[in-house]
Amino acid sequence: MKNAENIPYLSGETLAGLGITTGDVIDSIETLIRGSASGTVWNAPKAVIIPSDGRYMMAALAAMDNPSLLAVKTVVLNPRNSDRGLPQINGLVTMLDSKTGLPVAIMDGNWITAVRTAGLSAAAAKYMANEGAAVAAFVGCGVQAKSHLRAFADMFPLQSIKLFGRGRANIDGLCHLADELGLSSEICDSGRQAAEGADLLVTSVTYSGQLEPFMDANWLAPGCFAAITDLSAPWHKESFSAFDTITIDDMEQEAAMPNKLVSLDYVTGDLTGLILGKFKGRNSADDRTAFIFRGHALGDLALASLAWRRFREA
Repeated sequence: MKNAENIPYLSGETLAGLGITTGDVIDSIETLIRGSASGTVWNAPKAVIIPSDGRYMMAALAAMDNPSLLAVKTVVLNPRNSDRGLPQINGLVTMLDSKTGLPVAIMDGNWITAVRTAGLSAAAAKYMANEGAAVAAFVGCGVQAKSHLRAFADMFPLQSIKLFGRGRANIDGLCHLADELGLSSEICDSGRQAAEGADLLVTSVTYSGQLEPFMDANWLAPGCFAAITDLSAPWHKESFSAFDTITIDDMEQEAAMPNKLVSLDYVTGDLTGLILGKFKGRNSADDRTAFIFRGHALGDLALASLAWRRFREA
C-alpha cells in the first residue's frame, strides 16, 4: 500500500484555488447521475448516527470506474464546537481507487460539503427556478448561505438579497459578499419577512434537536424556488402541501431513513428523475417549487472527482 506521506491532502485553500465554477459542478453532477442511471456509477444511502447529546454523525459513499474513484465523506456536526472556536461541522473526504482499493487522496470535507451542497441546489434550480430570478432570500447566514449566493449569482440576474439569521458575524459576512457581487441587502427580523417576495429561498439553519419549526411554505410568493438544505428542520412540514413540485435528492436513500424530510405524498420525484426528464421541475411561472434534501453521495463524488482531475492537471 502507498505510504501515508505519498497521499496528497487537498486543503480548503487548495480546492478553492482550482477555479471550479458553478457550471462545472452542475455538469459533473449531471454526468454522474446519468452514469448512475446506466449502471456505471454507484452510491449507497448515507449512514447516520445521532447521539443523545445533539451531535450528528454521517458517512456517505459513492464510486465509479471511469475514472476509477471511490469517495467516502465523513462528517460530524457538533453545536458545542462554537464554544471551542471551531466550525460546527467538520469532515473529510477520503478517495480510493475503486478497482484496487489503494488510497488516492484526502480532501477537506468542509469545502466539499459547502460547494457540493450549493451545486446540488444549483442543479435542481436549473430545472425548477424561474430564469429571471432577481431576489434571493436566506434563512440562516453561514457557510451554506454564502456558497448558495455565489452559485445563484452565477446562474440568475440577481439584484438583491434578503436575509435572516442569529449570528451577527454571519449576517455581516453574507452582506459583505452580496456587496462584492454588486447586490443590495435587506436584513430581516423574521424568516417570514425574508421569505415573502423572494424569487429564490435558501434555508440552512443549523440542525438541533431543540429547534422548533418557524417557516411556512404558504408565505412564499408565486414562482418562488426554495432550496431546503437543513433536513427541513425549521419548516412546518404540513405546509409543504403549498408547493406545486417537490424534488428530493434520492428516493432510495429517503426510503431507508427513519425520519422523513417530507411526506412522500407531497414528493414529485428525485434529482435523478428531474435531470433525466422523467418529470418537469416547473409547469408554470407561478408554481412554487422546492428541492428538499439531506445530501447525495453522488454530489460528493462529482465534486471530489472534478477537484482531483483539476489538481492533477495543475
